[in-house]
Amino acid sequence: MLCGTDLGNTGRISQHLLPTCQQSVRLRCVTISIPDFSRTSVVVAGDVMLDRYLFGSTGRISPEAPVPVVHVQETDNRPGGAANVAVNLASLGVSTRLVGVVGEDSAGDALLTILSDRGIRCDFARANDRPTITKTRVQSRGQQLIRLDEENAKATAGDAIIKKLRDGLDGAGAVVLSDYGKGALADVSELIAVCREAGVPALVDPKGIDFDKYRGASVLTPNQSEFEAVTGACETDDELASHARAMIDELDLDAVLVTRSEKGMMLLEAGAEPVFLSTQAREVYDVTGAGDTVIATLAGALASGQGLAAAAALANVAAGLVVRKIGVATVTPGEISASLHQRGQGGRGLVDVEQLRALVDESHGRNERVIMTNGCFDVLHAGHVAYLEEAKSLGDRLIVAVNDDDSVRRLKGESRPVNKLEDRLLVLAGLAAVDWVVPFSEDTPAELIGKVLPDVLVKGGDYKAEEIAGAKKVLENGGEVRVLSFRDGHSSSRIIDKLRD
Repeated sequence: MLCGTDLGNTGRISQHLLPTCQQSVRLRCVTISIPDFSRTSVVVAGDVMLDRYLFGSTGRISPEAPVPVVHVQETDNRPGGAANVAVNLASLGVSTRLVGVVGEDSAGDALLTILSDRGIRCDFARANDRPTITKTRVQSRGQQLIRLDEENAKATAGDAIIKKLRDGLDGAGAVVLSDYGKGALADVSELIAVCREAGVPALVDPKGIDFDKYRGASVLTPNQSEFEAVTGACETDDELASHARAMIDELDLDAVLVTRSEKGMMLLEAGAEPVFLSTQAREVYDVTGAGDTVIATLAGALASGQGLAAAAALANVAAGLVVRKIGVATVTPGEISASLHQRGQGGRGLVDVEQLRALVDESHGRNERVIMTNGCFDVLHAGHVAYLEEAKSLGDRLIVAVNDDDSVRRLKGESRPVNKLEDRLLVLAGLAAVDWVVPFSEDTPAELIGKVLPDVLVKGGDYKAEEIAGAKKVLENGGEVRVLSFRDGHSSSRIIDKLRD
């Protein structure tokens, strides 16, 4: 039962307890940013599995039965269930600990090896009365012919799981409870209580129609089908939010995040208006494991100090990326950054030096060519725009380093700059050709260029390469220095003189 509500045989919240939505659902603006996941620690507990794929060719039918004969040519073992959540966290750079149960068998050994190689700390209970949950898929010519499941879904020794979770909470920023109904989370209520006692948020990927056992969790992340199996059908967005609000109140939750396939997601926090996030995927090839990516990204972002709305928005971006991949897959911060960059969010604009260095490293990891230029850009004009567009055409990413106000005064005189640094940075960041804008306070950007080390350093005007600040370090690093001509008839000084006249 949910808070004393009679679920009957359907497990649904009584409809008369659902509040009527008196106003339309309001959208909230959510800013997306990528936290430093490397400083974050998350514990995952749940049903760990081994997904085994057998790939081969088929050329004949068995004489023993009307089935194809598969000549197995490749075997691929992949972490599944709660283990896939852990892999998603590790791919983001999160320090990850995994609590679960595996058998005393070769499948358990294989799973432990795969996860350990990915830097995941495995805290497994080894059981001699059940096999490691293994799902073997036989595939040929891009088609799955059969799936073979090895499992024993009875409840495990709950005390061992509870103890392992409690011992692993020190320093953790969040806990993910990944329930696949295979027995590892038979005592999920006690696991949630352990998390609450330690002050660590517990995020639950639920299973089945008995959500009462998840009472007191921080966040539930059902898909819409799972959600409606408990609450009843939701015909409108308002009704979806209304049902979620009732669930939060009855189960003492902090929030509910409902994943909605092509409709994106809905986040409802206790006492707040709902946030509807539209889908980010342009092409959907495979939704397998997308829920694992969502809860992993959500947990990593929350553990990093982000609010729920921002964390959900980031998880939505990650989900949009992972469904464009075949099979169970993960995403990296670099892929998220590139996706945000393409949409003009998060991955571009005003940055400091450390952020810039990280972004350049990510860009180089994608084999992108980074261009850098610098200047005062006091009164931006058409000549500047044409120059920056030409600079951008030399590569994939363009950095513009901008003199701060004091350095402009030293270079141009006390009457300059006409526009303060903040305004100059914002105008430049708004140009389509510009990816990252960074200020510097020295008379020349030589030190900054030495830290960034772009692939191509660009300067406008009548210069020789060896005369350009920072050129030596770029050339020593194997980079290139280019001199571009300014457009005739365009000059900030000329514009300022005309305004004075």
